[in-house]
Amino acid sequence: MAAGWRVLFRLPSVRRYFGRRFFDSIPHSRRLGLRVTDVGRGTFKARIGYRDELVGNPYQGHLHGGVVTTLIDQTSGAAAFFSLTPPEFVATLDLRIDHLRPAAPGRTVHARAQCYHLTRHVAFVRCCAHDGNPDDPVATSISAFMRNGSVPLRFGIRRRRKINT
Repeated sequence: MAAGWRVLFRLPSVRRYFGRRFFDSIPHSRRLGLRVTDVGRGTFKARIGYRDELVGNPYQGHLHGGVVTTLIDQTSGAAAFFSLTPPEFVATLDLRIDHLRPAAPGRTVHARAQCYHLTRHVAFVRCCAHDGNPDDPVATSISAFMRNGSVPLRFGIRRRRKINT
């Protein structure tokens, strides 16, 4: 089965498709509007657009810290997922975030996560979130994800359940 995944994941379009499926399989991600921007081997990039309903400080217009936390957690989990062949479902064991500054009002927040170490049971990931300049991050994180077993190939063709909006 691993050979099938290795062949499939050579194609960037296939990795992006499965990246979207990964995010779309989580209702919270869909509801917040998280979007995949790039999927590599062990790396994952995503973004969340600015919307008034995601603001945590209405006087200054900053996104809620929980929205940035969710973006980082989901992006980091996806990096762990895509660092494994065959991919494996993962669960967050530990997530440490440094919120360095609020995101600028009206700006899209981007996240880039990279899986930097794998053990038999745990994937370790770094992530950086920014609002346009990666050298001036909004938040950075270090996380650990428990490996929960391989994903069946049919994962990519399952229909998702609709959520009420």
